[in-house]
Parts: sequence; C-alpha cells; structure tokens
Amino acid sequence: MTPSAILILIIIYFGVLFFISHYVSRNDSGNEAFFKANKNSKWYLVAFGMIGTALSGVTFISVPGEVGAPSGEQFKYFQFVLGNAIGFIIITKLLLPLYYRMNLTSIYSYIEKRMGNFSYKTAASIFLISRTVSSAFRLYLVVIVLQRFVFDFYKIPFAATVLISLLLIYSYTYRGGLKTIIITDTLQTFFLVTSVFLTIYFICDSLNLSASEAFTAVKDSSYSKVFFFDDFMTSKYHFAKQILGGMFVTIAMVGLDQDLMQKNLSCKNIKEAQKNMLSFTAIFVIINIFFLSVGALLYIYANKNGIAIPIDAVTNKPRTDLLFPEIALNHLSIVPSIVFLLGLIAATFATTDSALTALTTSFCVDFLGMDKEENMANKNNIRNRHIVHLAFSAILFIVILVFNSINDSSVVGMIFKVASYTYGPLLGLYAFGLFQKSKIVKDKLVPIICLLAPFFTYLINENSKVIFNGYVFDNELIIINGMLTYIGLYLTSSKATQKQYY
Repeated sequence: MTPSAILILIIIYFGVLFFISHYVSRNDSGNEAFFKANKNSKWYLVAFGMIGTALSGVTFISVPGEVGAPSGEQFKYFQFVLGNAIGFIIITKLLLPLYYRMNLTSIYSYIEKRMGNFSYKTAASIFLISRTVSSAFRLYLVVIVLQRFVFDFYKIPFAATVLISLLLIYSYTYRGGLKTIIITDTLQTFFLVTSVFLTIYFICDSLNLSASEAFTAVKDSSYSKVFFFDDFMTSKYHFAKQILGGMFVTIAMVGLDQDLMQKNLSCKNIKEAQKNMLSFTAIFVIINIFFLSVGALLYIYANKNGIAIPIDAVTNKPRTDLLFPEIALNHLSIVPSIVFLLGLIAATFATTDSALTALTTSFCVDFLGMDKEENMANKNNIRNRHIVHLAFSAILFIVILVFNSINDSSVVGMIFKVASYTYGPLLGLYAFGLFQKSKIVKDKLVPIICLLAPFFTYLINENSKVIFNGYVFDNELIIINGMLTYIGLYLTSSKATQKQYY
C-alpha cells in the first residue's frame, strides 16, 4: 500500500468524523453537552464506544507484538485482562453508585466534599498528569507507524506528524465534546472490531488455514501459554501478580479516571450506567482474546515467510510493536492494508479524542469551577473552554516529543509502569475516603503525602529483591503505592465529630 493511498484514506476517515461532529453539535455546543452529553446518552452506544477508548492503538499493535517477544510473554496478557474484568465489576458495584448518588460532573468533586479543597485539587492534578502522559504514550505509538509508513516518504518531520494528528483531533472535538465523542467513538469502535476479525481472516487465508485449523495452529504454537505459575517471587508474569495488577490498575485507570467515567455519567441513570459497564466488560474480555490470537498468527506468518521483527531506526533494537504494521502494509494485499489502517487509526484516535475531552472537562470543572452555579452564567465560559482544549492539545504535543527522545522500551509496558506511580495516590485517596468514614484528613498535608508515596514506591521497587528476598514487582506495584498513600492519610488524620456519608 503506497504512502499516497494511506494518506488519502486518512483524509477520508477524518472527513467522516468532521461531518459527524458538525452534525451532532450544530444546535448544541454548550458546556452541558460538552461535559455530560446532556445526560442523555444511550447505554448501548456508550458501552460499545468505550471499547475503542479502553483498547487504544497500544492494544492494537503492542499486545499482538508482545505475544512473540523474546522475553517469552505469549498470552500472559490475558491474565491481566481477567484482572481488568474483576476491576470493572468492582467499579460497577462500588464507584458508579457513589458518583450517581452525588450527581457529579467531575468525579474528583467527591474528594472535595469528603476531604477538602487541597485534597480535591491534588486528586484532579494527579488525573491531569496521569492522563496526559498515558494519552501521549498511546498517540506516540501510532504516530511512529504513520511516520514510518507515510510521512517519511514525503520528508515530513516527526514533530509535524504529531502536530497534524493533534490538530485533526482538536478540530472535531472542541465544539461538541462528549456529545460528539459518544457518536464518533461508536463509529471508531466498529472499525476497530471489524478490523480485528478481518485481519484474522486475511492472515488465515494467506496461511491457507480454515477457522478450526487456525485455532489448532494457535493452540499448538509456542505462543499460546496463558497461565504462568513460575516462581512467585522472581517472575513478573505470575498469575497472582497479573490478576492483582490488572484489577487495581483498572480500578485506578478507569474507575478513578475522569475519561471513562465521564462517559458512564452521561447515561440517564445508574441502572443504565451499570448495564453499560457489564456489557462493556464482556466485550472487552472477548475482543482481547482475538487480539492475542492475531499476535500468534502474525508470528506464525512471519516465521513461514522469513519476516524479521522490524528494527527501530533510533535505538537500533527490535520493535515487536512494529511487526503488525510491517506485515499488514508490506506483505498482505491492499484490502488487508486498508482494514489494518482503519483499525489502527480508530483505536488510537478514539482513545485520544476521549482523553482530550476529559482533560478539558476536569480542568474546566475542577480548577475553573464552570459547573458551579455562580459561574455558569459567565458568557466567556465556552471561549475559555476552547482555550483549555487547545492548551491540552499543545501539552500532549510537547510530551510526545519528549517521550520520542528518550523511549527505548515497549509502549504497552511503559504505560502501565507509569500508571503504577501516577494513579497509585488516587487509589489511596478514594480507599481512605470510602473505608475510613470516621476519620478526617489534614487537608493541607494531602499533597505532600501524594508526592511521597510514589517516591517511596520507587525506592521499594528498585530494592525489592533485597527487601523482599528476591521479589520482583510488575503491575501490582500500584497496590504498594495506594497502600502507602492510605497509611500516610491514616497516620495524619483525626477522629471526626460525626461519621462521613460520602
């Protein structure tokens, strides 16, 4: 597939998104539509659209790529996915009822009511930093692919490719916000899911395998080991570590994250929101099985046709997350190439446009108070929201350029590693608020505690083999971070005069 053909496909794709954005927001581009989609979203659209937001280009490329990584990961990611599913159920039963009962626009308003203003600003700041970094990482992965297979041909520098990508996202989200995102993400998820199934079909066709033969080939291959029960102390892939890590990362990165919760809060009522989350959980687990199967089939195809893992031009090291685009764009026919590109673009931009909307919402509500009654009549609110939206686009641009200059490892691993440090304090804050209702924190000390917890978590991680007799942490490190935050809050708290009901 030529660079010109890819570019034309991208232009058509975004043309469709612009049309949808204009149509959806033509009569309503106010803050209520931007922040809450007027509390009128259909639960089934939200559930389906959330798949694209939750999976992203990282799942689309890195997860299949890591199936055959030299480190021997195989299907170990599915253990993490099972932990995710448990986390989604906890969110459905514990956090969603709380958010709906309090009628929140920003979920961090709970911290303000429960703990105070300093705690509130700290929680919102943690989200802004965490989501900015993780969204930048996700977009970075796809920009690398676009750069390698399209924009290098036209001698366009990496920074310009990033800028173009962010301007495209900004242009179809800045007016309608969440109201637009609910519709565009539904469309993008359709492209994503269709792409996964068609990719499996095309690879099987190239390998002359029927569906049952492909299943047998994957099952009998050296890539399909799912459950790892190696030494618990030294193996990062151990079943218990992956389950716990997946569960708590999900609670923090989804249940305590304005991005995905903002979509849930746009449903009419709690029952529809819970129905949405449970449906989403089932689809999420199933679709990840297919992503892992794509990975196994890609390596089977690569081995049969003598295709090596692509080498990163900067680090000169193998990049497993480039194997999928390498095969799809350079070794399969035109139709599979188009299918791959649609899936990749849909996965990544469904995540980034949603994150950009959530970042804007959080800053406008948590720091500018646009949802407060005394500020709602301000005529400049919409203009200020546009400025904030543009500012976060610029911040994402800078973070991606910084990450590009220092990254030398798999993006999927980097995202969850960073999440263990940035989202951990949120886990501690909400756990304390929910389970220590007879305690009141010293509000001004909360920012310090939330800075110290990740620092001590880092020290523990770096010295875990010595401290814990050879123990090696993986994603469950977020639990340590949350526990340290919780302990710090508990030790500095005092007994309340009356029980807290938030």
